[in-house]
Amino acid sequence: MNFDEFIGQVQSRGRMASQDEALKATRATLGVLGQRLAGGEASDLAAQLPEEIARFLHSDGGTGERFDLDEFFRRVSEREGVDLPVSVHHARAVISVLQEAVSRGEMQDVRAQLPEDFAPLFEAGSEGEMTRNR
Repeated sequence: MNFDEFIGQVQSRGRMASQDEALKATRATLGVLGQRLAGGEASDLAAQLPEEIARFLHSDGGTGERFDLDEFFRRVSEREGVDLPVSVHHARAVISVLQEAVSRGEMQDVRAQLPEDFAPLFEAGSEGEMTRNR
């Protein structure tokens, strides 16, 4: 998947008004995901993405910082500059496209680094109600 396809899919799934909005959501979501991943996993994931998108995973280091799904969404909201419910919808759209853009094995490696409370983010897709494991 190339850059334009990725951003176009994010825009469509997230029902965003512009490509700029989709790009901002992608930058915020992947930047926070990159913070959560450790041990070179952000680089492995980035290697399967277009260069313009891959760099978002490296913007904050990939230090394996530990935080839960609620904190993930809070950080995305802050970076994207939108209300929390909007950022949740946008992040889900980005993750949905990400799962199609990279190999199944790579997504399994990413998910293996995340706590169980992140599972709904990957399983819910970008449409419908997201159930939470609590």
